[in-house]
Amino acid sequence: MDEQINRSMDWASRNIDIDRRVRIVLADSHPIVRYGLRTLLQREPDFEVVAEAARGDEVLDIVRQFEPDVLLLDPNMPDQDGLEVLMALQQLQPRPRVILLAAAADDGVFVQAMRLGCQGIVLKDTAAHLIIKSIRVVRQGEVWLDSQTTAAVLKKFSAKNDVTGEPAKGLLSPRECEVVRLVSKGYKNKAISASLSITEQTVKNHLHNIFAKLGCSDRLELALCASRGDVIMTGEDRTSPSTQPRVLRKTSEFSIA
Repeated sequence: MDEQINRSMDWASRNIDIDRRVRIVLADSHPIVRYGLRTLLQREPDFEVVAEAARGDEVLDIVRQFEPDVLLLDPNMPDQDGLEVLMALQQLQPRPRVILLAAAADDGVFVQAMRLGCQGIVLKDTAAHLIIKSIRVVRQGEVWLDSQTTAAVLKKFSAKNDVTGEPAKGLLSPRECEVVRLVSKGYKNKAISASLSITEQTVKNHLHNIFAKLGCSDRLELALCASRGDVIMTGEDRTSPSTQPRVLRKTSEFSIA
């Protein structure tokens, strides 16, 4: 707590541009939870709680009106639950980044939430400084999952296709598989560039092609594809230790508490 207070004071010593504040909406049915979150977040000078919702059917209109950067969303909202809210938010442009703030672990709900565009999952018993950190991480375009949630999500995503019983396959070149392997180890583009002796633009081109082949939209989905074996290499042994992708632990697009 002292570390958190000191960090807040450090932020307060800076001149925060109001246009750069993180605009936050709290959506939770319990007034005491909203009060606690609001009290916590307002200690951060670059955070601004712009609105609150007590029911799920209020969230869409509030998001339209206040255009927050981040929405903290309880999955068990009355009248319209968190998953229904996530589906409704898909019609908005721009959309806020959403952190699911759950009272208890629910692997099925978490996986559905991620598939519906949720960028973070935080349990309500999470330490205060990690809730603050999760907002900063998600605001920057990354994904926030704690280690327990990560394991559950990866396990669910690793399941075989419900219709065919087999995972979808994507055919990648040996070089593209090297990129997947390094992404899965947590390498950023600059480090991949140095490791493979190629330019950062070439790395970006490879990632673009990999995403297209595997139907992925970001590094999190790429890691999930790698974790369930949806990567087929050309010209190399797929089981070779040098090319076998490993589960992503931390990248610029994916963070673990």
